[in-house]
Amino acid sequence: MTDDHQHDHVNHDDLIFSFEFFPPKTDKGAENLRAVRNELAALNPRFFSVTYGAGGSTQANTLNTVLEIQRDSGIEAAPHLSCVGSSAEQIRETLDTYRNNGIKHIVALRGDLPSGSRDLGQFRYANELVEFIRKETGDHFNIEVAAYPEMHPQAPNLKVDIDNFVRKVQSGANSAITQYFFNADAYWHFVDECVKKGVEIPIVPGIMPITNYSQLARFSDMCGAEIPRWLRKQLETYADDVESIAKFGEEFISLLCENLLETGAPGLHFYTMNRVEPTMSIWKNIGLAD
Repeated sequence: MTDDHQHDHVNHDDLIFSFEFFPPKTDKGAENLRAVRNELAALNPRFFSVTYGAGGSTQANTLNTVLEIQRDSGIEAAPHLSCVGSSAEQIRETLDTYRNNGIKHIVALRGDLPSGSRDLGQFRYANELVEFIRKETGDHFNIEVAAYPEMHPQAPNLKVDIDNFVRKVQSGANSAITQYFFNADAYWHFVDECVKKGVEIPIVPGIMPITNYSQLARFSDMCGAEIPRWLRKQLETYADDVESIAKFGEEFISLLCENLLETGAPGLHFYTMNRVEPTMSIWKNIGLAD
């Protein structure tokens, strides 16, 4: 790690904090999300983001969730927009809907094809989507893109992956959110490589609270996030002892967040899994609560 990441104190005002939700599928889920959102809104994040199912399978849900957040919480809402399997016309319509409803923030992703589908649509890569959004809407949207400190699972190697990321930035992205990771060195290596290629936008670390080991292992295998061997072994020793996993996970992730902020990360993006407690505990531990 290089010294130029070091800075003395963390000024909350300059940092980008955000929380991610997934669109609820049931009325009970929607009610739960309202409660979670209200508690997290009190932390005054820069924005709330809302995910989008494979091939846009939750598109209407995403839209409704985003509009409700924007209307009721006073916090900016940023829908995920994935382009794979979509036509330019579909994306244009979605952008118009968001614009007409006062949404100014978008997380632009390539996304995954719905299973069984072969049609890639008109956009093959996220940089093409970013370019299209800029061409259609000028500077209306603040565009976030995804970054993969430990490499996108489908990239042949890290160099190609970083080149892909740089293309998204050059297409007009304002900032980036990373896939979650548990090794700060991987994040800083990625950032350093991007800086060498002229990237100046903030690359905000994505943070995944650890509450359930088997779920985490499954997620991580799917998205290419590395669970370090020592961490796997430690979590395995707790077996099904949910309380111990949560307690250990909270301490470990709090230290990771503290380390990232102290060494100069531009903020933190929490994958909340629509739960308030894990994120809130970490937030308090790292001294962000007033």
